[in-house]
Amino acid sequence: MNISAVIITKDEARNIEDCLRSLASVCDDIVVVDTGSTDNTCELARQCGARVESIEWRGYSASKNHANSLARNDWVLSIDADERLSGELADSIRALEPRPNTVYQLDRFTNYCGHWVRFSGWYPEWKARLFDRRYIAWEGDFVHEALEIPAKVTQQKLQGRLLHYSYYSVEEHVQRLQRYAELSAQQMHARGKRVSVLRPAVSAAFRFFSTLVLRQGWRDGWAGWQISRLGAKEVFIKYKRLRSLNLNNI
Repeated sequence: MNISAVIITKDEARNIEDCLRSLASVCDDIVVVDTGSTDNTCELARQCGARVESIEWRGYSASKNHANSLARNDWVLSIDADERLSGELADSIRALEPRPNTVYQLDRFTNYCGHWVRFSGWYPEWKARLFDRRYIAWEGDFVHEALEIPAKVTQQKLQGRLLHYSYYSVEEHVQRLQRYAELSAQQMHARGKRVSVLRPAVSAAFRFFSTLVLRQGWRDGWAGWQISRLGAKEVFIKYKRLRSLNLNNI
């Protein structure tokens, strides 16, 4: 099976080499589409044997669909620069005989500031990432893109883990949640979503309780506490910003 790995990057010098090394035994074609790095991401990617193209950011789906169009093979493995294939997952992909009308899911396992997260609603986290680009494409541009998978397409899980090095510091998490909260608010506002004055606080409190207690974030220790606390903060900022957009639109 010939597979093209497709990666979108921006300032991923700390991650890109480990990511590409994990793909070397699985993919005979690796495409890196860079969206404006100011570090040496592109140089490192080329040194690892990847084909590199630089573009302006077009939004999540448009950028990824453009990257898919550059693949030499029909079957595409979409992976982020902060992810790596475990040895078991690489073995599963190499042994795979792809079936028509099938998308393959990978078992993503996240590392948060040096801690592997086993609860907190972050695991298990199956991601559809291996697919035939002739029939499957990305959709959604505000926050998180997703594959548009027709009803007739079967999703199958592969053995092994997709190792995800999400945040290296709490400060990095805070910076990213603020960006996600703003984008989420814009998305909901564009869809006509409206919220009451109490919604930010109530939703944030529920997110904290849900993550820490219902999803057993306490079992992740310090990492679970930070994920619960900052998840609640993101929800509060998101709904606060949405209410502001609602009021400004009156």
